Amino acid sequence: MNEIIKAIRATLVLWLLVAVIYPFSMIAIAQLPFLSNQANGSLIRNPQGQIVGSALIGQPFTSDRYFNSRSSTINYSTADPKKDDAGILKTGVSGASNLAPSNPDLLKRISSNSDSAINQLKQAGITPTADLVYTSGSGLDPHITPESAKSQIARVAKTRNLSPSQLESLIQKNTDGRFLGIFGEDGVNVLKLNLELDSLVKT
Repeated sequence: MNEIIKAIRATLVLWLLVAVIYPFSMIAIAQLPFLSNQANGSLIRNPQGQIVGSALIGQPFTSDRYFNSRSSTINYSTADPKKDDAGILKTGVSGASNLAPSNPDLLKRISSNSDSAINQLKQAGITPTADLVYTSGSGLDPHITPESAKSQIARVAKTRNLSPSQLESLIQKNTDGRFLGIFGEDGVNVLKLNLELDSLVKT
């Protein structure tokens, strides 16, 4: 009986530690001022205070008034617009295609999509770059390279009657550098860039 009681005590203590104290401590730490934004999804708000997206997940932009984002195999949402009773599209639930490099369907999709994308970019007067033509591995990448953003300056400047130098400054401002200065590549967060673009004098 004593051994059974000891086992029950140990179970209760461990449950209290790992199922109550530890997770709630992590939640409390994550809500500290310098961590809360990241812990809550790096949400971005417009000037009216409305949540318009996350800095970590891309969004599609197709209008000539905006910088185009990187394409996604699932259009940044797995929901069916005709059957969205749960409101998944409103939450921006996302995912990847999960096609392995050995899957022939992946090569077919890349070949067909890239030809179409390259033609569309050329028609819009944009020099095709890899990240404007191909999707990222996750399908969620919110960044494009500074070169890809700069290749769209002429189109956006013409549509909005802005000077190219204004757009170059916005691109520079919204360029995230390499992690710790050595890992990865510089990237422009398209959602942040387009939000700042809307904050300029509209024409």
